[in-house]
Amino acid sequence: MPAPRTLTELFFATIDANRDRAVALVYFRDGAWHDVSYAELYRRVRALSLGLQQLGLQPGDRAGIISGNRPEWMITDHALLSARAAGVAIYPTLPAAQVAYILRDSGAAAVFVEDAVQLEKVRASRAGLPALAHVISFDPSLAAHDVIAFDTLMAAGAALGEAQDAAWRSAALAAMPDDLATLIYTSGTTGDPKGVMLSHGNFTSNAVIGLQVLDVRTSDEYLSFLPLSHVFERMLHFTIFHAGATISYARSMDTVVEDLKVRKPMIIASVPRLYEKIHARVVDSASSAPIKKAILSWAVRQGRIWSDLTLAGRPVPGGVALRQRIADRLVFRTVRARLGGRIRFMVSGGAPLGAELGRFFHSAGLPILEGYGLTETSPVITVNALDRLRIGSVGRPMQGNEVRIAEDGEVLTRGPNVMLGYWQRPDDTLQVIDADGWFRTGDIGELDADGFLRITDRKKDIIVTASGKNIAPQPIESRLKRSPFVVNAVMLGDARRFPIVLVVVNVDQLQAWARHKQMPEADDIERLVAAPETMAKMEREIGKVAGELAPFERPKKLLLLTEDFSLERGELTPTLKVKRRVVEARLRDRIDALYADPPPAG
Repeated sequence: MPAPRTLTELFFATIDANRDRAVALVYFRDGAWHDVSYAELYRRVRALSLGLQQLGLQPGDRAGIISGNRPEWMITDHALLSARAAGVAIYPTLPAAQVAYILRDSGAAAVFVEDAVQLEKVRASRAGLPALAHVISFDPSLAAHDVIAFDTLMAAGAALGEAQDAAWRSAALAAMPDDLATLIYTSGTTGDPKGVMLSHGNFTSNAVIGLQVLDVRTSDEYLSFLPLSHVFERMLHFTIFHAGATISYARSMDTVVEDLKVRKPMIIASVPRLYEKIHARVVDSASSAPIKKAILSWAVRQGRIWSDLTLAGRPVPGGVALRQRIADRLVFRTVRARLGGRIRFMVSGGAPLGAELGRFFHSAGLPILEGYGLTETSPVITVNALDRLRIGSVGRPMQGNEVRIAEDGEVLTRGPNVMLGYWQRPDDTLQVIDADGWFRTGDIGELDADGFLRITDRKKDIIVTASGKNIAPQPIESRLKRSPFVVNAVMLGDARRFPIVLVVVNVDQLQAWARHKQMPEADDIERLVAAPETMAKMEREIGKVAGELAPFERPKKLLLLTEDFSLERGELTPTLKVKRRVVEARLRDRIDALYADPPPAG
């Protein structure tokens, strides 16, 4: 059977192959976990698609989706695709003004909302959205004169049932690879968000080729918790679904750790932050007693030796193998148990994954396949595979994708995954895609002799000091976060005399240290952070990394913070990337004060 070329071909082929044998989706509601079979998923998608067509939705129309992860999100997505319309993915964390901007800019004819919070965002601006004809709520209790219940729309389509099946399927399969499948708006770290136009062919190429790299089996369960409004999770949904596996939805981001233990998935995907938190918990639990800490340090050292040999394809001496088994029994099997005990591999994207973090999890029998891409590349450009994993890299280009490095170090790519362009912004499109189809990623990187790509920084994040020195902050920040005393770190210094670093301290770890030192400020975090002894301690922590850096790269001063950066204050994008300009503006007075005095000698 030929590979699917469109998302509707992918949907029908997957349903036909799995209709009688598999659970497609699992979700938690009313105190219990519920299954949706592939056959039932097909019926629900068909019902909603037909209901939307009865409502007047036309091929080429756009419809917004503002919701957290749940079965209705996926059902709506496939229903829109089979109606040859396009979903507009909107982060549920966005404020009302940004939701209104996206609905207005996309010309959405309809919008699906999860709950009363999202409904109010739409109602607040509906008078300024002339194209918006229908609001559909996943929550049936919100049905009103201006709101249609999702279940009501489903029931209308279900009434047509089998009678319309052949005609509906035929019309859905008329979609072409270049047809618009979705609009996903960029995070907007600078200026208004731009709508990225991704086609059926963009996503389908990524999903089909992705299965040649990712070892996804029909017996696998995948726990979904990254937002479906983000391209990374959306593509993984298409890929996992096409493999005939099961997608289970975590109850919320706050319950992920507990849901891992309950669902016991074989595959998860996350941004590095989750993996950093899991590692930090392991370190914190071992810090309570010197013996535990010593055992952990020994196990990590042994695991690194075993991991390096294994990944290099070299023979593992008997002594190393024995010590690895002991390390596994003492430490690593506990780490696996925290993740449910059945994980075969994990996927990481969205931000750089520290190499030491990758080695730790590989040593624990939890390989992380780091990949790289952008919304504009739907998204995967490169990815590590289980049989060719190179920690510290983001893998090799997927089949059909070309990658080259420009003279200034920028990563360029070309392939079937590159977007159609920016919605109604032809000039912006021409700035990033040249006449030969090469897309400018905005990232700085290098290819090694074996074709593995390493990303060294964002082109626009490069710090250029007043003396003209170029500093790539992201690798340094990743190193700083290895310290158990550091939750987050942001380097600044563009056009300044020297670089500094904003350090979000690990409050629990810092207070435990202070109590051990019998410091009187231990129970008052604000006084503790202001204490000279604390600054000296954090300077020593940062110094452990700074010694590896060139002199001009070393942060000369620290600003200690007790609260992490947040979405609510506008300091993070929806994909949890730090908005440096926003952070710098908010802390301008404190940052300026650091630069008022000369840097310390050396």
